[in-house]
Amino acid sequence: MKRKFITLLIVLMLVLSLVGCGPEETAPAGEDAWKIGIVTGTVSQGEEEFVAAKEYVEEYGEDRIIHRTYPDKFMQEQETTISLVVEMASDPDVKAIVVCQAVPGTAAAIDKAREIRDDIIFLVGVPHEDPLLISEKADICLELDQLKRGETIMELAHEMGAKKFIHYSFPRHMAMELLSQRRDKMVETAEALGIDFIEVDSPDPTGDAGVPGSQQFILEDVPRQVDEYGKDIAFFNTNCSMQEPLIRKVLDLGAIYPEQCCPSPYHAYPGALGIEIPPEKVGDVDYVLSEIGRIVEEKENQGRMATWKVPANMAMLRACSDYGIKYAKGEIEGVDFDKIIEILEEKAGEVQVQPFEGLENFLMFVGESVVF
Repeated sequence: MKRKFITLLIVLMLVLSLVGCGPEETAPAGEDAWKIGIVTGTVSQGEEEFVAAKEYVEEYGEDRIIHRTYPDKFMQEQETTISLVVEMASDPDVKAIVVCQAVPGTAAAIDKAREIRDDIIFLVGVPHEDPLLISEKADICLELDQLKRGETIMELAHEMGAKKFIHYSFPRHMAMELLSQRRDKMVETAEALGIDFIEVDSPDPTGDAGVPGSQQFILEDVPRQVDEYGKDIAFFNTNCSMQEPLIRKVLDLGAIYPEQCCPSPYHAYPGALGIEIPPEKVGDVDYVLSEIGRIVEEKENQGRMATWKVPANMAMLRACSDYGIKYAKGEIEGVDFDKIIEILEEKAGEVQVQPFEGLENFLMFVGESVVF
């Protein structure tokens, strides 16, 4: 009998100890139980956004920042993107979800998520879907001022000596309203400046040949264009994964490169030029700019290659994520356009911000260029 009593006492003590430890092993409760979700592309489709998201995971921890990536072939796998967002929304502690780049399927994902949660704020950067559609679904949209860029890119190319301008793209991108309107503005500006505008269809990296096939096309086509038209030709491509081979070939051949599809010192330039960024220089934009300038000068192509002084897509993801965190922690209530612009300016430096016509929550911006 005594042995049974001792055994029961031990069991009771174990149960009490487990109950006592329980709260320390679970996520914080109450107001402190906040999380945000961040959805980006993979490194091959959107390295800047991916790296920026990982910075937030490292700073706040995986218990606060849920980071997921949509597939490289996101056009064919939109259901995967939708399921990622819905999975995040199913966590009651998730208060905000950021999607950057907001690829096709994002609007549908937000609809599905709102079916189970009506208290989440959605912030998107680089939306691929129609502005009218995505602005109805998301609370805040950030995008480059593509219409203004239709003028500024061409004007910069002209200043750099371009006589002709090659515009690489494919039907999926040209079906996106802002990119299509930017192309039209480029054509109009090129005509006014006396530049021959040449459209070239390139493979879609989400197609059968994938990213390798689209990159190989660039490596082969740029030399053909320079052979035919000479070195005073500017190149522009609408897709992130093709920027590295494009930069490499333009530099090797002494042609002109006014800026990337997503202008930033970090976007494609380091990879294309073999720039190693030491740990102590991570986040040092001036260091990256100086290294790019040094290599461009070594290749004797000064004054013919450029980018923005700020990392545009990183700035969008960081602005959306910072806003989402402040909202989740109760430091911001609802949608505050002045606050998101303030945060964007903190992340992007000197930028010009304006809403898309008729869409107050669709904010567009342009930054300053630097010519190497």
